Amino acid sequence: MNQRQPCEFFLVRYVPDPVKNEFVNIGVLLREAGRPASTVVRFTKDWSRVRCMDPDADTGMLEALEGEIRRRFLEDGQPVMKTLEDSFSNLLQITTSKACLAESIPAEIEQLMRLHVEARKREPASRRSGRMAIHAKMRSEFERAGVWDLMQKRIAAASYTRPGDPLRIDCGYRPNGVIRMFHAVSLDGDSETAKVLAFSLSSLTEGVRRIENASLELTAIVEPIRERKETEDGEAQYRFAIETMEAQQIRVLTTNDLDRVAATARRELRI
Repeated sequence: MNQRQPCEFFLVRYVPDPVKNEFVNIGVLLREAGRPASTVVRFTKDWSRVRCMDPDADTGMLEALEGEIRRRFLEDGQPVMKTLEDSFSNLLQITTSKACLAESIPAEIEQLMRLHVEARKREPASRRSGRMAIHAKMRSEFERAGVWDLMQKRIAAASYTRPGDPLRIDCGYRPNGVIRMFHAVSLDGDSETAKVLAFSLSSLTEGVRRIENASLELTAIVEPIRERKETEDGEAQYRFAIETMEAQQIRVLTTNDLDRVAATARRELRI
């Protein structure tokens, strides 16, 4: 029998109203007992429970905090908990530690997520659709390749275009003189996001060149057409959206290409 290792875990809670003290568990911190530098951080990928409690919640900010907490734990250890709680005025709370015995850190954090964070009755993955499903697949492949935490998330287009631009690109990284950005685009009955990207690319490219002194490669990740149960009109719209993006030099790939994209990122980031 494999010897279990003593560990301790903390729950990260989202508390939109400290007066009512209502909260949603959104993540787990797990580490070997007494070793802050070994801390593993995992946040939920399903923000529906947070949105039910607080429809105005900035889930993009919460998602970005996962990588930030991980980096700060490696640098600061235990003091990061108090710093985070102070920084977010109790919007985030971290529980006191609880002991556990783990066969392995990866297996234990998955179990803790199931027990304390994820909804008991989740919608089957086969029923998830649209941009959320594409983004989840994209993140999963980048995580599997070990590069997700090295990538910038929710990149504000306004940093490169003009103040007020609401577009945020899902993720990206910079290998040498090119910045590669990736954005999930669902073409399931809606080509508006495709047109927004196509319209934005020119100013984004110019801004990246001016500010970062780099070229830009923007990739749209879409669902394969065979997953869409196309009508004739639906197929025409799908083709139109892809052609619109490609005409503006946006690279279009499907979720079936993500393993190759992630492998390239791993190689370029020298993991």
